[in-house]
Amino acid sequence: MKYAFAVLAATLFAGSATAADAPANQQIELKNSTGGVIGSATLTDAPHGVLLRLQVKDLAPGWHGLHFHEKGDCSKADFTSAGAHVHGKPTLVHGLLNPDANEAGDLPNLYVAADGTGNAEVFSTSVALKAAAGREHLADKDGSAIVIHANADDHKAQPIGGAGARIACGVIAGG
Repeated sequence: MKYAFAVLAATLFAGSATAADAPANQQIELKNSTGGVIGSATLTDAPHGVLLRLQVKDLAPGWHGLHFHEKGDCSKADFTSAGAHVHGKPTLVHGLLNPDANEAGDLPNLYVAADGTGNAEVFSTSVALKAAAGREHLADKDGSAIVIHANADDHKAQPIGGAGARIACGVIAGG
């Protein structure tokens, strides 16, 4: 009897859930300028932001700038096709340490170890995968991108914190 009730309850609960109830997730391949896969990212929509888990390999050791960019386009080898940082409304200035606030695409730096690998888990309250009031929508009609830069971001200098060239890119699919 207990088993029948559990099955019935599970069936009723499953039938009442909607796609909107499930968290949105995206698995993303990160590629270098020659198209080689250098890692992956998982984005998970959360009630108050997006959780980004990142794994990379074959990068230069040290700190690298990490940003959400405005277009889901990594087609150019220099990744300028991804556009500028996701900036938000009104357009804010760059830098997590900037006293005038920061862009929605600003993220902490990624550290890569001596063996060329890096792992990070970052949470941003400025963005969403699903449309959400007050947060920039990463999976909008033209998508967005995750971009890794050659140098560390100083989190203050304009326009990109001295992060330098774009060395890896992954497309966040739009809808």
